[in-house]
Amino acid sequence: MEIKVEFVRKRSEFGRPCNFSVQPAEVTVDIPPDPSLAEDFIPQDPVDFAVQQGPVMALSEMNTERAQVSIQGVNHVEGGWPKHVDYKNSELTTRYREEVEREEVYTRSVLRLSTLMEHYIRQNNAIDIYEEYFGEEEEEDEEEEHPFAKTIIVLRDPNVTKRMATHISWHPDANRAVAVAYCSLDFQDSRKDMSSDSYIWDLESPYGPELTLKPSSPVVTLEYNSKDWYHLLGGCYNGQIVYWDTRKGGLPMEISPVEFSHRDPVYGMCWLPSRTGTDCLSASTDGQVLWWDIRKLSEPTERLILDITKEDKLSNAQGAISLDFTPAMPAKFLVGTEQGSIISCNRDAKSPPDKIVHVYSGHIGAVYSVTRNPFYPKIFLTVGDWTAQIWTEDLLDASSIMETKCHTPYLLAGCWSPAKPAVFFIAKSDGTLDVWDFLFHQKEPSLSLKVSNDPLLSLCSQDNGRILGCGTKLGTVSLLEISPGLCTLRKNEKNLTLAMFEREARREKVLQDKRRELLLREQERAKAKVEEREDTQEVFKQAQTDFFSIIKAERRRRGQ
Repeated sequence: MEIKVEFVRKRSEFGRPCNFSVQPAEVTVDIPPDPSLAEDFIPQDPVDFAVQQGPVMALSEMNTERAQVSIQGVNHVEGGWPKHVDYKNSELTTRYREEVEREEVYTRSVLRLSTLMEHYIRQNNAIDIYEEYFGEEEEEDEEEEHPFAKTIIVLRDPNVTKRMATHISWHPDANRAVAVAYCSLDFQDSRKDMSSDSYIWDLESPYGPELTLKPSSPVVTLEYNSKDWYHLLGGCYNGQIVYWDTRKGGLPMEISPVEFSHRDPVYGMCWLPSRTGTDCLSASTDGQVLWWDIRKLSEPTERLILDITKEDKLSNAQGAISLDFTPAMPAKFLVGTEQGSIISCNRDAKSPPDKIVHVYSGHIGAVYSVTRNPFYPKIFLTVGDWTAQIWTEDLLDASSIMETKCHTPYLLAGCWSPAKPAVFFIAKSDGTLDVWDFLFHQKEPSLSLKVSNDPLLSLCSQDNGRILGCGTKLGTVSLLEISPGLCTLRKNEKNLTLAMFEREARREKVLQDKRRELLLREQERAKAKVEEREDTQEVFKQAQTDFFSIIKAERRRRGQ
């Protein structure tokens, strides 16, 4: 049933306001109850009600869209001249200046401004506003600052099929760009549409690569030339050596032939100091270290087989998985192997076996990183298995002088801080970055930061130590800004670090001498036991001879 009320008025009264009056309430419709409908009512028994006592939670995700930023330039043209004066005509501008300088207003303005300028010049000469009066207290405040690191830029592999960011190299010119090598190191990884390109990223425009490098095979390592910034060296997955000139695009300038290259992926590349700046060094898991000249990559200039038995046999060679060379020690370089040993080599030796100077054994897994201390080149860091160890070349037969605790995840990369002698970084397989400062903490890292959910494979720090690049297994490179306390050299820090290394070296030398002494004692005891055994046998033989001789004499006497 529909209830409605009709309101009627004349056509002439349309548009006039309505005038309502107060009337008592009246019943419009009255529907009495129907008893026959009660028979159709069915009571519900039992009645269940659900009550939630906890708060209602919601899980939501969001991802902001990346804005595409374009770089544009502005051309500033000289202005401020009257319309009748062409600023490109030097005669008109000179004539106009002379006219202005003759006016009295110009003279009064110069005199008024000169007195004001003289006042501020005298004030600046009297007080140095940049002088630090309480530098020591500021240093103390900095020491109390809690270390931290934050992500400032994230560089992602632009390809759909993701690959590993295997190596990072900073541009030598104020670190304005970074070269990243992308390659899949998984065994027999044959995914479709996998690109072999690597990229150079400009930090001012990180939304897309500045230059695309197109090698013949995926690049495992990339290195900038510190002498010639436009030269870029790469080691490929198939063992070839590639050389680029970034001024001429992303195509390689020259590639080494396959028959004269490595047989395995090239894990280590470095530039060698020379007059021409074209010499380089490469190392691979095929057990060879090759010398090259980028002007002629048709064949290597020299070859070294990493045979620690010094028989120069490739079948006995150990595979190189990391390489380090520093200009501070131009005749030496270090090689980390898959077998867990570190080989110290001298490239000035005459014969190949003599180039292997010493072998350090301390890891039970592959040595993924080996790098010298930028302040003390005789001190070097190795990262492998579950520990990071610090060694010194002054102790050849000893073990490492310092080491970190054993971590649960595997350690995959490490590097020193260029700004502080006792600070180094370690990348782990669980995506965590550890920052160690052995001058203050030797049992726990000063900072442990979760960078990614994927394993961290590569690390590289800027020259000032402020920005650190971390490459992951899915090709993401995170640039982290380190706190000032971890990248600022404090007073007497170098001397304290050197004293710490020397103290630990002396301690290790004492332990080494003690081990030698115990070994000599054990050898003497073993020798004495052998002599005692020999003396006992001689006494037994002599007693046996005397016994039988007495019996024979007694038998003769009785027979007579």
